[in-house]
Amino acid sequence: MKKDIHPENYRLVAFKDMSNDEVFLTKSTAVTKETLEVDGVEYPVVKLEISRTSHPFYTGKAKLLDTAGRIDKFKNKYDKFKKKPAAPAPAATEEKADTEEK
Repeated sequence: MKKDIHPENYRLVAFKDMSNDEVFLTKSTAVTKETLEVDGVEYPVVKLEISRTSHPFYTGKAKLLDTAGRIDKFKNKYDKFKKKPAAPAPAATEEKADTEEK
């Protein structure tokens, strides 16, 4: 091994998976300003989007997205911007009713 190429500042760091709030401790040199208390001890924390506890490859579970629900939610949100069809003129409706009675 080459000398003086490895960092000397290894310390315990908490890694937090934000998708399932799983926390695990490991040694790291990652720089962070946030801390997290784990079992009464405060550790620097690194937040992860995905880790071994939530990745489908490791869990064996595929994550299903509710695409139909998302589409309906989108449509409902923007329904208020749709243009409403113009109402028929009242005079035309009365004339049509008169001609049907004859």
